[in-house]
Amino acid sequence: MALKRMVLEIGMGTDIRGGDDTKAAVRALRDALWHNSLSVAAALGLDVDSMKVEVTIGTPHPEKVDKAQVLAVLPHGTGTVTVVQGGLEIPNDEGTNVTLLAQAAAVVWLDVA
Repeated sequence: MALKRMVLEIGMGTDIRGGDDTKAAVRALRDALWHNSLSVAAALGLDVDSMKVEVTIGTPHPEKVDKAQVLAVLPHGTGTVTVVQGGLEIPNDEGTNVTLLAQAAAVVWLDVA
């Protein structure tokens, strides 16, 4: 059998006042995943935990993202997390704080004939 790309899910997450890249990344992945109920694995007679999920996060400070916290969001299957430069950082009027936006893309793969 071979891995086949079955689903692409996208989402956005923010940390309104804290400027925390990990918090925004976790929220972005939740946004991508929690708007869906994937039945493709069951429809193919596969266990939901057989899914392989490739997560890509775009955030202003990739080095600050705790990949383990992002990966812990996945309810099924196994995954990998890649963090790249992206997202958006918006300072407040006083320059004392930022709102941080992160984007997430989750690609779901299944091993099918």
